[in-house]
Amino acid sequence: MQLYNQQQQEFEGRHIGPNEVETNEMLNTIGVQSINELIEKTVPSSIRLKKDLDMSTPMSEFEYLKHISDLGLKNKIYKDYIGLGYYGTITPSVILRNLFENPGWYTQYTPYQAEIAQGRLESLLNFQTMISDLTALPIANSSLLDEATAAAEAMTLLNGAFGKDDKNRFFVDNKIFPQTIEVLKLRAKPVEVELVFGDFASANIDETYFGAIVQYPNSEGSIEDYQDFIKKTQSHQCGVAMICDILSLALLTPPGELGADIALGNTQRFGVPMGFGGPHAAYFATKEIHKRIIPGRIIGVSIDAEGNRCLRMALQTREQHIRREKATSNICTAQALLANMAAMYAVYHGPKGIKNIATRISSYTKCLGDALGTQIEYAHYFDTLKIKTANAEEIFNQLQHAGYNVLKIDEIHIGISFDETTLPQDVQNIAKIFGISNLNLSENISQIPDWAKRNSSYLTHPIFNTHHSESKMMRYLKTLEDRDLALNRSMISLGSCTMKLNAATEMMPVSDPHWGSLHPFSPKNQWEGYQQLISTLESDLCKITGFDACSLQPNSGAQGEYTGLLVIKAYHESRNEPHRNVILIPISAHGTNPASASMCGFKIVVVACDEKGNIEVNDLKNKATQYKDSLAGLMVTYPSTHGVFEETIVEICNIIHENGGQVYMDGANMNAQVGLTSPGFIGADVCHLNLHKTFAIPHGGGGPGMGPICVKSQLAPFLPSHPFVKTGGSQPIHAVSAAPFGSASILLISYAYIKMLGATGLKKSNSICHTQCQLYEMPS
Repeated sequence: MQLYNQQQQEFEGRHIGPNEVETNEMLNTIGVQSINELIEKTVPSSIRLKKDLDMSTPMSEFEYLKHISDLGLKNKIYKDYIGLGYYGTITPSVILRNLFENPGWYTQYTPYQAEIAQGRLESLLNFQTMISDLTALPIANSSLLDEATAAAEAMTLLNGAFGKDDKNRFFVDNKIFPQTIEVLKLRAKPVEVELVFGDFASANIDETYFGAIVQYPNSEGSIEDYQDFIKKTQSHQCGVAMICDILSLALLTPPGELGADIALGNTQRFGVPMGFGGPHAAYFATKEIHKRIIPGRIIGVSIDAEGNRCLRMALQTREQHIRREKATSNICTAQALLANMAAMYAVYHGPKGIKNIATRISSYTKCLGDALGTQIEYAHYFDTLKIKTANAEEIFNQLQHAGYNVLKIDEIHIGISFDETTLPQDVQNIAKIFGISNLNLSENISQIPDWAKRNSSYLTHPIFNTHHSESKMMRYLKTLEDRDLALNRSMISLGSCTMKLNAATEMMPVSDPHWGSLHPFSPKNQWEGYQQLISTLESDLCKITGFDACSLQPNSGAQGEYTGLLVIKAYHESRNEPHRNVILIPISAHGTNPASASMCGFKIVVVACDEKGNIEVNDLKNKATQYKDSLAGLMVTYPSTHGVFEETIVEICNIIHENGGQVYMDGANMNAQVGLTSPGFIGADVCHLNLHKTFAIPHGGGGPGMGPICVKSQLAPFLPSHPFVKTGGSQPIHAVSAAPFGSASILLISYAYIKMLGATGLKKSNSICHTQCQLYEMPS
């Protein structure tokens, strides 16, 4: 049977780099006889698991690819015209093959070392230029997590720029996407921002407001004239943010020319598959005056030691390792890989190509709108129609039967959003279902009024006007790849504690349309494959962490931190203890810990560490006792940020519980726990996981990432909800991300990693990391 079982174990040997000889060489250098001896010396016996994880039998790569292909067939592919921020798009094959599916791009680490990141930094600079051009605003960052969290970051920036104690209101137009409204509600409450909802045209903005936000075109597709609203709002020392459809800005007057302070949105429709919600790169642009409080990172031009032009992260003043609890954002890395895809889409198509795509979509929409006549609710639109019909249910069902998903707004309204994948026959098919047999398809027409038409140029830099053949584009991508260091060249020592092989078998299904082309708000009976994957992954992550429930919604580690803390906050509030607002944080903690706690409205009390970086237990005990009546919890990283398994961790957890608090464990170093111990076994109550560190999702040169949280049963009722897909517990907090399962398509990678390694492989993989880390710590 050993020969027959060998195939099931083959992935383990291929995934774990060091072979037996190399492993023994490392162990001899360290001075131990075996990995088990090393584990005994590094992981306290009191927290070591007594038995292996209860995981399914590992699959071979061949078995897994068959399994995931069959599972994907349970997802039904429709033409998705639902809109709401997610649209069908065509990924140019040259970008798909040479960037998205290329380990020279997706295995790069975050660009902390500019000298080994010049290629991807140039691409991110292209992204910033593209955004600045299309929005007509001078400063753009190198991406954010998603459109909804970008809107929340805009609210925070405007509050910092214009807010005061008596100026804490933020106007939200009713017609922005529901998922964005949910995230704004989540982010506003802890920092005591009052959201005021209404119609922008009749809004009564006064001196009590610090900001306002509108959507362009709005959530129902209407193009509104915001110029007077912006002037009126700004006259009260109040900033305005506009959520803009990036493709529409090829035809519409850009927000910068309308006077907006901030423009933000999603770049998904620039060649990035919907992926059942992500990952996608959000964009954020603003005026020069706000450049030092813009969230995220800005790539800039500099010179090297020899005076040559080079690129670097020029501005990251809100990085949490600098500002810690004073930070107003916990954003670290974001969506670099997807930003690079969107930038290359613009490079490949150029200004003429982008405008042609936008014009074609607008023409289709105009043709159907003209044929439907008075059934159309709005006079001006780009790609979306709100259609009034007495038989909305029947029309909706007929369209779905014909293979089209649309948005059923209510009993008498349907929404249809055309996109780049729309063909003339699709428009004809839809028209026939509405009773229009001979639709006239005219070209180069639109329902955009003269006052909203763009006259300014964009994408004028040579980079957007050169690489329009596949040969030139392929060579440009290769040129940039060769300026970077990725795992296809060598290990990356800077990120060695979090870098893993992103195996080709794990990555391949992400490009499969049965996983990549689904709209996140499609009917539940169309994503049965995702349902099974999500349910299995949640169960596996709970087993690995020793917890009872899981939410996959947070789409970064920092978002996972924030979500976990809000769940703790909701738990205390449910027990009529809202006064529990003190979070203890060791001084050695990663900077996002105090930043996230501050964003949740907690008071931060710093706990001392000794000279080796270990938590001073007496100081912790004294402060837990001092604040026992208001203690909400402790944030602790384990192993610590110094890489040490502190012997006192169980005592630390008990001290917090004895004083009424909950223990939040930062999962940044979960890599060192898997199969050996677990946060739940140790005594923590909630933990976030970095799937892009521990569970093989690639770093992508600075994103994407995923930060799901796992919790014990008492916190499960408070896991986050979503306005379109039922998620979360019985008393959920608001949505933390735009999509119900965050960056859902890359969950495939972690799912594959666990399925092919199994319990033994997971434990061995992380034990090898212990060996490598011990070597790294030794003096040369």
